[in-house]
This record gives sequence, structure tokens and C-alpha cells, in this order.
Amino acid sequence: MIDRTHQLSITRQAKVLGISRGSAYYKPRPVSDADLALMRRIDELHLDYPFAGSRMLQGLLLGEGYKVGRLHIRTLMKRMGIEAIYRRPNTSKPAPGHKVYPYLLRKLPVIRPNQVWATDITYIPMARGFVYLVCVIDWFTRRVLSWRLSITLEADFCIQAVKEALALHSKPDIFNTDQGSQFTSIAFTQVLKDAEIAISMDGRGAWRDNVFVERLWRTIKYEEVYLHAYSTVPEARAAIGKYLTFYNTKRPHSSLDGQTPDQAYFKALQPVPVAA
Repeated sequence: MIDRTHQLSITRQAKVLGISRGSAYYKPRPVSDADLALMRRIDELHLDYPFAGSRMLQGLLLGEGYKVGRLHIRTLMKRMGIEAIYRRPNTSKPAPGHKVYPYLLRKLPVIRPNQVWATDITYIPMARGFVYLVCVIDWFTRRVLSWRLSITLEADFCIQAVKEALALHSKPDIFNTDQGSQFTSIAFTQVLKDAEIAISMDGRGAWRDNVFVERLWRTIKYEEVYLHAYSTVPEARAAIGKYLTFYNTKRPHSSLDGQTPDQAYFKALQPVPVAA
């Protein structure tokens, strides 16, 4: 998002985008093997116990023989982009210049494809290092409409995924996200505004709101990611892409009466024949 060749200074660009100028200059240090192993285990525990915060995770890890402090766990959770999922008052504030939109799905019956789309980001461990995965899904059919991998948590790869979904498919009435800085950023929300899509945002940390995406992460990780140790980002991209094709086209879903997401999505979009 930061253009180092632009006539605006990096400080000014960071201010306009609503991000810390320090993040534009900071070059991350490699993560140690010990921390990578710990992050992998935190990710696994988070899938099994999504309500667990840093205090509970520390207790679980200490019980498994890890010697780790709560502050370090919080630091790693922030790097991974995860937090405990539970109902709590929303006392957080968006990044400067970022607007938080109201939640539009409460008591709304979702009855057709392209009524509601949703997106989220998850941490993907590799043999040495990690990447982040973003997916755009159709709520009604669980179909993955587009996805991207990134080595950073900046908004760019999320915007690319949304633009691809809009280019390949129609558009939803409502697009639902959490209140992550990637999704509240001006650049991200402007894509939805330009397409005249209603923007919906979860309560921060709420358990109910992005449940379908959370289920997708669990499926991807237990059926693909945790079974392999990707050596490179291209290898991870190819393997995850192959799995998501299987997920959409061949994997039956009990919630869809045994249909695949592709079958549920495209069948529902077919026009009803008019009687002669």
C-alpha cells in the first residue's frame, strides 16, 4: 500500500491510510524455530478452544511442558492475527480514519447465494515460517469464491481477493467482515462502496458472527494444512489451491444435504423454467 516512489512522503502516506508510519520502515526479524513451533501449537489449540485467551492458552501449554509466559503468548497471538472468540463489550477503537459499520445480519434469514458474502484471515504454518490466508465465501452455500496468500497482514491481499470474487461472480447484497484493520481500512471499504454493496461488521470478538468462515478454517487446516509442511510459499499456494478446488467441487457438506458448495451455489442461481 505504501508507494516509496510517490511524491507524498512515507509519513504522509501512512497518515492518509491510517496506519503506523513505523510499520512502513520496520523490517521484521526472522521468527525463531522455537516460536514457530509454539505458534503452530497455539493455532491448533485456538481451533479446538476458540474461547481461550492468552491466560488459558498459557495454562494449556504449561500442562504440555512448554515454558512460556503469558505476555509472549499475547505477542505471538497478535503476530498470528488471532484472538479469543467470545461475547464481550466492544471497547476497542478502529484505527484512525477507519470507520466501523453496523452489523446487518442479526435475525436476517440468509436464503440464497450472493445474498451475503463474508471474509476473514487465518494463520497458515509452514515448515519454516508462515503465511496468511484470506478467503471470500458465500454464506448460503459455503462456497469459496476467491482466496489469496500473503506474508504480511496488510490490506492489499484482502482487496485483491474481493476484487477477484466480484470479477468472477455477481455481487452480494451484504458483505460481512470483522473489525480487523484490513477490513476497516479506507481502501478496502471503498471497493465495496464502489460496487454498491452494504457493509456489515461483526462485534469485535463475538462468537456468532463469522462462524461459517471459522468452520472453513478448521476444515482446511485439519484436512490439508496440518497434514503437510510446506517448504515455500509457492508450494503452499499450489497445495491450498488444489484443496480449495476439491472443497468446492467434490467435498459433500451435510449442511447442504450432501451437495458440494459448487452444486448448491450454481443450482440455486439457475433460473426457474417458466411453464408453457
